[in-house]
Amino acid sequence: MTTKSAAAAARATVYGYPRQGPNRELKKAIEGYWKGRVPADALRATAAELRRTTWRQLAGAGIDEVPTGDFSYYDHVLDTTVMVGAIPDRHRDAVATDPLDGYFAMARGTQDVAPLEMTKWFDTNYHYLVPELGPDTVFTADSAKQVAELTEALGLGLAARPVLVGPVSYLLLAKPAPGAPADFEPLTLLDRLLPVYAEVLADLRAAGAEWVQLDEPALVQDRTPAELNAAGRAYRDLGALADRPKLLVASYFDRLGEALPVLAKAPVEGLALDFTEAAAANLDALAAVGGLPRKRLIAGVVNGRNIWVNDLEKSLARLGTLLGLADRVDVAASCSLLHVPLDAAAERDIAPQILRWLAFARQKTTEIVTLAKGLTHGTDTITAELAANRAARASRANSPITRDPAVRARTGAVTEA
Repeated sequence: MTTKSAAAAARATVYGYPRQGPNRELKKAIEGYWKGRVPADALRATAAELRRTTWRQLAGAGIDEVPTGDFSYYDHVLDTTVMVGAIPDRHRDAVATDPLDGYFAMARGTQDVAPLEMTKWFDTNYHYLVPELGPDTVFTADSAKQVAELTEALGLGLAARPVLVGPVSYLLLAKPAPGAPADFEPLTLLDRLLPVYAEVLADLRAAGAEWVQLDEPALVQDRTPAELNAAGRAYRDLGALADRPKLLVASYFDRLGEALPVLAKAPVEGLALDFTEAAAANLDALAAVGGLPRKRLIAGVVNGRNIWVNDLEKSLARLGTLLGLADRVDVAASCSLLHVPLDAAAERDIAPQILRWLAFARQKTTEIVTLAKGLTHGTDTITAELAANRAARASRANSPITRDPAVRARTGAVTEA
């Protein structure tokens, strides 16, 4: 199989990466800090070293644009709550006294103060801390974390793209604050929140950001006309800002549905869409709206949630179709790689036969880079990678571990009666 090369060199990127380190260094440092055994400066130093190591490994693997801001001591939604100044009243004094201790108090609570509620991040095993918002919520911008991490990556000589939770998803994931009316809808605060995002975007541009990614996974769910209108208004207003970087709106975990035409016509420079099997409808939907003729498309063709090697040939075929639907097509996983383990090569208790079927974050990164190379230069440049991938998939499909003829025979004999 041979494909023609892309008109523009396809870039390889990821939306996020595992945070804990190869030996759970972050977890150990945080727990040591909670127990008073690790000073705050040592915790921050561990975190900074993990970020640097991750970015360098990604760049060394061939990732052209590393994400920043995806690192978190606890939760990226909690980081967004800090960024927009939506600190619950009961935690304000603690945050003002010591921002790091106050941050962990919001996550874990204290003897006298309850933490924020924790709930599932969509249908993943990750849990986030639910923002508490009410009619009296006042948003204020605090971009210190986002700017600092971007500056760190740029200081290493890397191309970096800050990643933020988008304003619409942030509000849709929130709940009424204590004392707010039970029927209060946080999305009604959108016009109050957008100026804060505008300020953060301006700060990131001033710090050197060319692109900023705004994650809107809540838009893949069924949404009311009012919610879709809010999404359109949000990106119309943010897109109209004079002082901003280029905007990339990202969705994942499913097809974008009725939100796709809303975002396709928004005045932003790029969209990132999931094109794995669960979201395959995005391809036809993108064609139906006329594609993205003047936008960048990041195609999530490597499954960021499972642990299996990708079908590279199928992904390349899908990428080839997408070449005609956008101004440029870049390659990524379907979502942040936060949701998979770090490195299959580090596993010591898995049989070698099974190990070759597995792709954790580092292996998925390699798959993304391989696909970008094949898309840019043609599949003749990745023949060895395609052959190895084909063999690994065939091994899994035909293994007695996964294919038991007796079970298949019994299953085939089942009737409706």
